[in-house]
Amino acid sequence: MAPVSRRGLLGGGAVAAGLAGLGAFAATEALAGDADGSTSADDLAYPFRGTHQAGIVTPAQDRLHFAAFDVITDDRDELIALLTAWTEAAERMTRGAGAGPIGPTQGAADLPPDDTGEAIGLPPSGLTLTFGFGPGLFTDARGRDRFGIAERRPAALEELPHFPGDQLIASRSGGDLCVQACAQDPQVAVHAIRNLARIGFGTVSVRWSQLGFGRTSTTSTSQSTPRNLFGFKDGTANVKAEETDALSEHVWVQDGDDLAAGWLTGGSYLVARRINMTIETWDRQPLADQEGFIGRTKDTGAPLSGGGEFTAPDFEMPGSDGTVIPATAHVRVVHPDNNAGARMLRRGYNFVDGTDDLGGLNAGLFFIAYVRDPRTGFIPVQTAMARHDALMEYLKVTGSALFAVPPGVGEGEYVGQSLFA
Repeated sequence: MAPVSRRGLLGGGAVAAGLAGLGAFAATEALAGDADGSTSADDLAYPFRGTHQAGIVTPAQDRLHFAAFDVITDDRDELIALLTAWTEAAERMTRGAGAGPIGPTQGAADLPPDDTGEAIGLPPSGLTLTFGFGPGLFTDARGRDRFGIAERRPAALEELPHFPGDQLIASRSGGDLCVQACAQDPQVAVHAIRNLARIGFGTVSVRWSQLGFGRTSTTSTSQSTPRNLFGFKDGTANVKAEETDALSEHVWVQDGDDLAAGWLTGGSYLVARRINMTIETWDRQPLADQEGFIGRTKDTGAPLSGGGEFTAPDFEMPGSDGTVIPATAHVRVVHPDNNAGARMLRRGYNFVDGTDDLGGLNAGLFFIAYVRDPRTGFIPVQTAMARHDALMEYLKVTGSALFAVPPGVGEGEYVGQSLFA
């Protein structure tokens, strides 16, 4: 989504309405600036409405608060009312306003405020809010079609398989709804999730949530490739916002992909995986071994076969013992050339959730990927990784979920309205 300065939004609703019709992010567009021509990252505000939901191809922000919810009502009208209220609150918060129309300090003294207030005085900080629907929204664990939408469930929207090596925790997996909040300021992201959970009280309950920092992926060629907690650049070959054709092929659901789920056209699928890293064990490995496990140099991120970070790996180049890039190297196992051309758009984040019972860091990668079809764009790649990737010795997947992400929200619509129409 094309970003705009918060100061530019202070002109009122006419400006906001003009921005609402903007489509997907275009990297070549100039940022709207302040009077002196400058625009800070904190001042940026991304339009909530558009062809696609913001927070997918939007340049990846530095902070994340991700939450999955269980729907605890069986009333279709209550669910639609919640989605409508969430839409209105999300549009306000992404502008830098409060979650409610009154605000955290202006309401009646004998009533709770309609905003929790911890973001008072904070700018929008590039906040994006992205919503998704899990399999349980269509048919619950008891097989019930609570909301009359079971026949519109996308064929690809099934619980992800239990991959070899997964050590999933039920309370960190699944969910009927999800909200991905990304921002440059962690308090802005947390404020957004907190208020959406508050608005949903009695209709939804938080199933699990995850804080993330230091993006581990880049969604735009304008961003440098970040590093994960192993110290390596990651996701070099993933889809970027500027690759329009690749987005259509690998990220956006196309018309005709699923005749029963035409409402998802223009949307995507969100894969979430909580991956614990055995940091302390990794840190004791020799540099040469670390680079062999990854298949890239730790310094520049170039493949071990030579060149720069974006040089195509030469998987046939001979080395002293087999090929220069080992058969079990991560870059070889997951590369599109070895997975029928499968690519994905990633928005992962580092996490450190204190320490575990042994005194080690409870840390790792909160993996987020957007794909056109998880059956071809993610599951085969993850299966190959689980079976053959040398990195799996240092990884433990503890959470897993899949959500269908509806297309963008038009004027006068609520998020996911096409599903319930």
